[in-house]
Amino acid sequence: MLLGVYSLINRHVREILAVGLALLCHSCIPVVNSQDFNGRFYVDADLESRSCNTYNLVNRSCNQGAEFAFRSLLNAINNIQPGLEILIQPGNYNGGMEISSSGSEAQPIALKALGPGVIISGSGSSRDAIFINDADYIVIDGIEVTGAERAGLRISQSDHVTVRNSTFQGNGSWGVFTDFSNYTTIENSIASGSRTQHGIYISNSSDYPTIRNNRIFNNAAAGIHMNGDSSMGGDGVVSYGLIERNTIFENGRRGASAINLDGVTHTVIRNNLLYENHASGISLYQIDGGSDAHSNRVMHNTVVMANDGRWALNIQDTRNNKLFNNIALNNNPFRGSILVRNPVQEGFESDFNYLKDSFATDGEGSRRIYLDAWQSLGYDTNSSTGTGRRLFENYQQNNFRPLGNSPAIDRGSVLELIEDDLEGTPRPLGNGPDIGAFEIR
Repeated sequence: MLLGVYSLINRHVREILAVGLALLCHSCIPVVNSQDFNGRFYVDADLESRSCNTYNLVNRSCNQGAEFAFRSLLNAINNIQPGLEILIQPGNYNGGMEISSSGSEAQPIALKALGPGVIISGSGSSRDAIFINDADYIVIDGIEVTGAERAGLRISQSDHVTVRNSTFQGNGSWGVFTDFSNYTTIENSIASGSRTQHGIYISNSSDYPTIRNNRIFNNAAAGIHMNGDSSMGGDGVVSYGLIERNTIFENGRRGASAINLDGVTHTVIRNNLLYENHASGISLYQIDGGSDAHSNRVMHNTVVMANDGRWALNIQDTRNNKLFNNIALNNNPFRGSILVRNPVQEGFESDFNYLKDSFATDGEGSRRIYLDAWQSLGYDTNSSTGTGRRLFENYQQNNFRPLGNSPAIDRGSVLELIEDDLEGTPRPLGNGPDIGAFEIR
């Protein structure tokens, strides 16, 4: 009897609390029956009501339509399920939301902008504008994120997340940050203006990342930073990555390379254009990573350093790293093309490059050597040295496509992992592949 009375009282208390919470949470709405969605729903910041199932896509109103729509992006995310498309109308939306439900390989969850102008601003009471947390198979497509306290997008312990056609600009620490997340793909996007750190940061034992076809610029530190962070757990290594066809410029005024790889292994860096960066160009090393940076392939990149830049190719860990068909030039009179820490180490190869005639083997660059001494170590036998003045179409205007009579034309080696260039042009078009990121007809 007493137990029955207690249960009745407890039930009434819960009901009263539920009503009170509903009144306090004026922006919250109950989860909607998934059968109403037909595999998709819309989000429209200009909607006159919080939600409706009569959304008219043509006039963007709850008037004689047949679609489901929310006004709040946060409320939309609270209703996600595998296979669902959230289609977002242009407008301004508040950041500070978490995605914690997974899709599947056959039924990913997608957030897609319906044209340009989907802007997510700030991070609300959170640190990150969008936080994908323990949620797999998520697609983010076509959004712009700005003004987050920390990350525009954080991907944590979430595999198979794809970000494309999106812009992350003016965020506090990073445009995109990942930790303990595998098979992340970031493509056809912009990462710019991170105020204290990096444009794109892959961290904490995050394997199989792909970063392609992005423009990454004006970030305080690295354009792309990969760091296994062994102190955070896991193996502390980022492995089996692909960094290709990115244009990366004007980064590193607070230090950190345009492509900064700490404890990164078995990764391909190909067909990237790097110019006017203020620290180093491409760096392979170990500080926080759980391993030295080994077994990487650096191929067909064009790297032209700013006059206050460091070394174009900073290869502090030279075990089994290969440098082929790269242009590595430097406008800093005191720095050069290739810096290594040990002059001879297992499996290190460098050849068929076009380089500034300045090298160093002391890990610091305080004692420079020239091509003949560098070649005596067994490197760059088929490489040449020079400047960019007779190499590019318009060096002063940052047009780094090679001239028709450029010494980079047809001078490269045919490589197994290379089929095209930065713009998708097939290689080779002539008697051999062109050195650098571009292949010209």
